[in-house]
Amino acid sequence: MTLRSKTGSKIVSTKTSSDFSVIPVLDLKDGVVVHARAGKQAHAGKRAEYRPLATPFGPPHDAVAIARALLAITFSPALYVADLDAILAQGNNLDLCHKLAEAFPDTALWVDAGFSELADCAVWRQLGVTVVVGSESIASLEAWNKIRESFGGDVVLSLDFDEEGLRGPEQLLDDPILWPDRIILMSLGRVGAEQGPDLVRLHSALAFAGHRAVFSAGGIGDFDDIKQVAGIGARGALAATALHAGTVTQKEIAALLRERRSQS
Repeated sequence: MTLRSKTGSKIVSTKTSSDFSVIPVLDLKDGVVVHARAGKQAHAGKRAEYRPLATPFGPPHDAVAIARALLAITFSPALYVADLDAILAQGNNLDLCHKLAEAFPDTALWVDAGFSELADCAVWRQLGVTVVVGSESIASLEAWNKIRESFGGDVVLSLDFDEEGLRGPEQLLDDPILWPDRIILMSLGRVGAEQGPDLVRLHSALAFAGHRAVFSAGGIGDFDDIKQVAGIGARGALAATALHAGTVTQKEIAALLRERRSQS
């Protein structure tokens, strides 16, 4: 398997599925919604530089209002939440996530809170959220195996890549048995930069994943990027900047979903 490409050239695939989602992303820090600044690497060393989000969908202290708008635009069955305070080991936004879970009981809340081992997940699981485990946070391969064995299919693994490759246990790239049913391919250096998803690495992951659902994250800048991710066979794309900027719209997403349903 090769998941080490640094380029994102256009790739055309005939593999399709009607089950595709544009999943909106909320980054939480200090109790407000924040956003990556374009051009910044999004690994742990830069997350401290995220600033309160400026968006037409609500003030940064009203995460529920912003989430409601994003879910309406995307028709998504899931909302991805990154608790940056927890990821940076500087507290957490557990209470705010509880409010989001209550506000959207029919929406799956995918939460990345810097989980490194099984014990870290317990309090979050009480909210009924789907635990997203980032490879950059995993304490060891043994720790990941305990999480995977405990949660089975009800966990999402985010394979976190920066310019040097995978952040986390390299063994995760060697055997798909280590993967759960859902995988996020996270290009950290593309977060907030709108430079396009890493389609080469995504294509490699899809070839390796078998029956597993693969989601692309990082770099979505416009609707063409969404179509590329969908056309290559991914099950979804995580998006934030393009939704707030209006370069991906509700009308475009609705048309794509209708087209895919008609083809199924």
